[in-house]
Amino acid sequence: MAGLPDSLSGQDVGSFAYLTIKDRIPQILTKVIDTLHRHKSEFFEKHGEKGMEAEKKAISLLSKLRNELQTDKPIVPLVEKFVDTDIWNQYLEYQQSLLNESDGKPRWFLSPWLFVECYMYRRIHEAIIQSPPIDDFDVFKESKDQNFFESQQSIIALCTYLQELMKTIEDLEDNQLKDEFFKVLQISLWGNKCDLSLSGGDTSSQKTNIISSLKDLKPFILVNDMEHLWSLLSNCKKTRERASITRVDIILDNSGFELITDLVLADFLLSSKLATEIHFYGKTIPWFVSDTTIHDFNWLIKQLKHSNHKWMSKCGVNWENHIKMGRWVYLDHMFWTLPHEFSAMSQVAPDLHAELQKAHLILFKGDLNYRKLTGDRKWEFTIPFHQALNGFHPAPLCSIRTLKAEVQVGLQPGQAEQLSASDPSWMTSGKYGIFQFDGPL
Repeated sequence: MAGLPDSLSGQDVGSFAYLTIKDRIPQILTKVIDTLHRHKSEFFEKHGEKGMEAEKKAISLLSKLRNELQTDKPIVPLVEKFVDTDIWNQYLEYQQSLLNESDGKPRWFLSPWLFVECYMYRRIHEAIIQSPPIDDFDVFKESKDQNFFESQQSIIALCTYLQELMKTIEDLEDNQLKDEFFKVLQISLWGNKCDLSLSGGDTSSQKTNIISSLKDLKPFILVNDMEHLWSLLSNCKKTRERASITRVDIILDNSGFELITDLVLADFLLSSKLATEIHFYGKTIPWFVSDTTIHDFNWLIKQLKHSNHKWMSKCGVNWENHIKMGRWVYLDHMFWTLPHEFSAMSQVAPDLHAELQKAHLILFKGDLNYRKLTGDRKWEFTIPFHQALNGFHPAPLCSIRTLKAEVQVGLQPGQAEQLSASDPSWMTSGKYGIFQFDGPL
């Protein structure tokens, strides 16, 4: 670890990490407690007295967690046996080993922000799994579903656009196909604005038609490596023998509207033959409020399929078919909900690392993935992306994110200073985006 910059943490008063730990995370915890309260009668109907007791227990564990956080208590090991408990507790010991003896134990504001924020979501999960029979309750499901329903008009516009495009996609010339590819990439990028953990769990649905805004949003793309993605995939397409495959892996972020934008991109990649197989990776447990789990993925496709709007329904039917035919594969792995940065993947999850190496291109959606790609450190803005990845290169990869955390690398000299002067919150507002590629050019 020698030579790497310090981690972002809550000890920098006034920083985004500090405000997240001080305000946003307690707000999310309060919402989770409130959600459990509101489902009290449902738990009773389903499970009788046991359901009521479980709700009380979960709330008491979460209230304790909120108190530990707000009073900056030491971070305690996980107690409930789960597949990842030992790895988490080893990581906690590792964090403790980094501290000077005088510091004692890792604490909320002193420890790396990435670690404590992931730990908080893992503790929410622990409170739920310690409270059977409600141990499979997703405390964030309501917010995720609401995001989907409130974004209906935008979803209809996207599904309509995609189905119209499908009619002519076979006849498009190369430059037209490239234009459409860039369009669906940008749709997927701006879909990343819909992030419920940024809004503290408040609604963040997509109300406007994203397609008509693309031109206006273009100047807000700070790093634009779309050309690299095009040349990589169009080369694969040109050199592909009939039998061989081009596999694109998409490491998903938020469910709801953003997931729709990612599925539109994935469908386009197949239809344009820029890829023959898409692997999606989601989270094994509810995570960062709106992250995609297998339940969210299946639920969303089912919603589309049963929609009474013909193009939404058509998308749902087609997407279900991609899954049945094995062209789309959904996978999850516990590594995505561990606190480790991705440069540790080959040690911590060698099976996942080996699987990603089979991809021709990996697209990492969203902010948390970017933080884990770069180790969530205080990098200089101009440090090359390749360097910040700290040895993580399973395959050519690209980060597609809107900026919602104080980490960004690979900028031009002076670019960050200019942005800071004109828009002090440029790193955290979600207003700016990047397509940042790492791979052979």
